[in-house]
Formats: sequence, C-alpha cells, structure tokens
Amino acid sequence: MILVNTDFITGKNIHTLGLVKGSVVWSKHVGRDIMAGFKTIVGGEIKGYTEMMDEARCAATSRMMSEAHNMNADGIINVRYVTCAVMQGMAEVIAYGTAVKFI
Repeated sequence: MILVNTDFITGKNIHTLGLVKGSVVWSKHVGRDIMAGFKTIVGGEIKGYTEMMDEARCAATSRMMSEAHNMNADGIINVRYVTCAVMQGMAEVIAYGTAVKFI
C-alpha cells in the first residue's frame, strides 16, 4: 500500500474511497518513566520516550492501513499524524488520511 502526505500519487489516477484512521494510546513502563525524570535534570534526548513515540506511530499507521485494506484501497493520500499527552509517560497518536483506489 502506498502512503503519501500529498494529495496525489505521481503517475496514478485515483478515486477517493474515504477517510481512514488509526489510533493508539501508548505508555512506557514505570522504570523508564523514572529514568526519564532523572534525564530532565541534565537535559538531552529521552530515548525511552523517543522509542515510545516511534512504536505508537507504527501501531497507529498499521491500524490506519488495516482500515484502508478493508476498503480495498490501493493507497492513502494526505497522511497526517496527531499526538497528544494523555498523562505523564502516556501519549495518544492518531494517523489519518484519505483511502484511494487506482483507476
């Protein structure tokens, strides 16, 4: 499945099928959260949270693609991500876009 953040796919004529989305609320275990708290004292990247966000984006993308697959889509255009903190160490990620069929 082709994913793009543009409103077209070069070389393809497309038919819009509709909005697809995937969301997930993801957290790290308390040990990682404590270590992240220590990191705020000295500064720098908090790798545990970077990994958490990457895992959450992957899960949300997979769910969005699954929804598009159920619509028999060939691709998703205008792919976007929204992230928000639900609470300390926990984030929601939403992936969304427009499912399309090649014609």
